[in-house]
Amino acid sequence: MSHEKKSIGETGEKNRVEPGTLYLVATPIGNLSDLSDRAKKVLSEVDFVAAEDTRNTGKLLSCFGIKKELISYFEHNKRERGGIILDRVAAGEAAALVTDAGMPAISDPGEDIVRLAAERGIRVSIVPGCCAAVSALALSALSTGRFAFEGFLSTNRHERKLRLDEVKNERRTMIFYEAPHKLKNTLSDLCSLFGGERKIALCREMTKINEEVVRTTLEGAVALYETREPRGEYVLIVEGAAEAGITPDEKNPDADSLSDLSPAEHVAHYTDAGMSKMDAVKAAAKDRGMSKSAFYDLLQKERTE
Repeated sequence: MSHEKKSIGETGEKNRVEPGTLYLVATPIGNLSDLSDRAKKVLSEVDFVAAEDTRNTGKLLSCFGIKKELISYFEHNKRERGGIILDRVAAGEAAALVTDAGMPAISDPGEDIVRLAAERGIRVSIVPGCCAAVSALALSALSTGRFAFEGFLSTNRHERKLRLDEVKNERRTMIFYEAPHKLKNTLSDLCSLFGGERKIALCREMTKINEEVVRTTLEGAVALYETREPRGEYVLIVEGAAEAGITPDEKNPDADSLSDLSPAEHVAHYTDAGMSKMDAVKAAAKDRGMSKSAFYDLLQKERTE
């Protein structure tokens, strides 16, 4: 197969698939009609497609009458398979990299092959399209001017709580991915660490028939899923500390050590210093990055235990 490169002017062809190039191709997150014409062209004309799951990608391609060599590329074979894929691209072939849904390389092993391609001087091109994180952010009705993508949280509860504790004072809107079987525990941890009044949008089944966006508070989300079972993959959009009225820059410098105290001991620290009980509760809640009502609930729970 000849891979002689020609300019668009020479070929008269727009969006020509170039040899020696790895294409990152976004795929639909639910609605097949969201696959762009350019994505179909690239998938039809590359020499092979590297896919997270070759069975899922095979079904997608067959819907558009595309027959193509498929190579698996996923978390547990990325080191070995990444080198093989790039060797072929370096030799002059064109390849497409896809994930099961959305944009490859975002919370996805594709980031490894892009880094390796950059190190080897191999051209990588993007075929943009669906991205669950940005789609959910747009639907959230929360601030979109500045945001932080946090991706998937650890399945280990201790590690998950440590991570959430690190970002509870993040001023930007935060984006998390979550699986249905972990949702209840994650919402519980978010409510406990961020405060029940913090706003959240829970987006699921986006672009599908059962698309749903629930806009509520963390406390409201916990209550909601006490009476219903989570279904489908979720994107959680959580209000940043600045929008929630929490001001990390003014946080007590001793707050971390004070947070090791029990809620009652924390309040006593301030009342012993001469604060009123109400002001002491406000100060302790602020130290912990929580709303006053959420901290008060902790106090009540401590008293009943």
